[in-house]
Amino acid sequence: QVQLVESGGGLVQPGGSLRLSCAASGSILRIRGMGWYRQAPGKQRELVASITSGGSTNYADSVKGRFTISRDNAKNTVYLQIHSLKLEDTAVYYCNAEATRVGGNPYYPDEYWGQGTQVTVSS
Repeated sequence: QVQLVESGGGLVQPGGSLRLSCAASGSILRIRGMGWYRQAPGKQRELVASITSGGSTNYADSVKGRFTISRDNAKNTVYLQIHSLKLEDTAVYYCNAEATRVGGNPYYPDEYWGQGTQVTVSS
C-alpha cells in the first residue's frame, strides 16, 4: 500500500504564511501527479494545486500568486507554500497522489489520499 501523511497545518492570522508537507511512503514503484485539495465546512472538496512528476504546475484561480506547490521526487514529498492567507482559505487540506505500487502497472496508477490537515485562518 501507499500512505500519504500531511503535516504543517495550524492556526494562522490573516496575511500569514504556512508550509504544508505531504510524504508518501510504502511499496512505491512510481508517483505521477501529486496535488493538494481542500474542503471547507459545507463545501465540496476542490483542487488547490497540482504538480506533475516533471514539475509542471496548475493552480486554482483563487490561490494563484499566493500558493506555490513543489515536490521532491527523491523524498516522495510534495509541499504547499502558502502566503497572504485569507479567511476563506480555512479548510482541511488533503494531499493526493497518483502512484503505482511495486508490482503494479505504471500505466494505470491508483489514487491515494492523505488524512488531511486543518488550516484555520482567524484573527
